[in-house]
Amino acid sequence: MRKILPLLVWMGMLGAACAASKPHILSFGKPMPVKWFAGPTEDKVLPMKVRGLYLDGKLKEFTTGETHDITDRLFVVRRAFRINDSLPGESQKAPQWRWQRGLWLMVDRMSGHTSQIKLPDFDPFYSAVSWYRDYAAYCGVSDDGEKAYAVVAQLGRKKPIVRKDLGGASQSDTPDSECAPPQWSRQPTRVIFQFPRGQNLTFTIHGHVADIVESGRDEGGPDE
Repeated sequence: MRKILPLLVWMGMLGAACAASKPHILSFGKPMPVKWFAGPTEDKVLPMKVRGLYLDGKLKEFTTGETHDITDRLFVVRRAFRINDSLPGESQKAPQWRWQRGLWLMVDRMSGHTSQIKLPDFDPFYSAVSWYRDYAAYCGVSDDGEKAYAVVAQLGRKKPIVRKDLGGASQSDTPDSECAPPQWSRQPTRVIFQFPRGQNLTFTIHGHVADIVESGRDEGGPDE
C-alpha cells in the first residue's frame, strides 16, 4: 500500500496539471442583425450585426465587425453590448435593452482571457480604427467633443505615438464621420489620414516615434 500511495499522488498531480493546461475553445456565433441607437442623442436607428464570442461554449461577449490578428495567439475585436434604457419608474417592467458599440477588446486564444483596450481619445461613435500589426490609427475626439485628433496608438503604450491636433470636431450625427479609416503601408511603415476636400496627413512610424512626411491637399482642392 505504501508503494502505491506515491504513485496515486503522482497520478493525481499529473491529472491536475493536464486539466490546468487543457486548451480553451474560442468561437464566434452567427451574425445577428440588431438595431443600433446611435448619435449624440441616440435618436438615430441604424442596422448593426453582432456576434457572440464563446469560451468553451459559454457566451463571453458580444462583438461587432471584423477581427484583426495581432499575433498567432492574440487578436482584437470590437465589443457590442446592450444597455438598459428603462427609467426608474419603469423598473417593474421588462428592461428596455438598446444595443451600443463599445471599445476594442484583446483576446488570447490560448487562455481565453479578454481585456479591454484603452485607445487615447477614441470615440465609440466617431472613430473608425484601422489596424496594422499592434498599431491602431484613427481620428479621435476630445472628452468635451470640441476637438479632433489624428491618433496612432500602439498596444501596451499609454501615450500615443501620434496625436496631431486637427482643429474643431465635426460633431456630425453620422457614425465614423470624423475621418475615413487611415491607410497603412509597409517598408517603411506609413499611415495616411485622408480628409474631405483633398486634405491628407502622412506619418512614418519608427518604432515608438513618428515623423510627418507630408501634409497638404490634392491639387485643385479648395482653400481653407
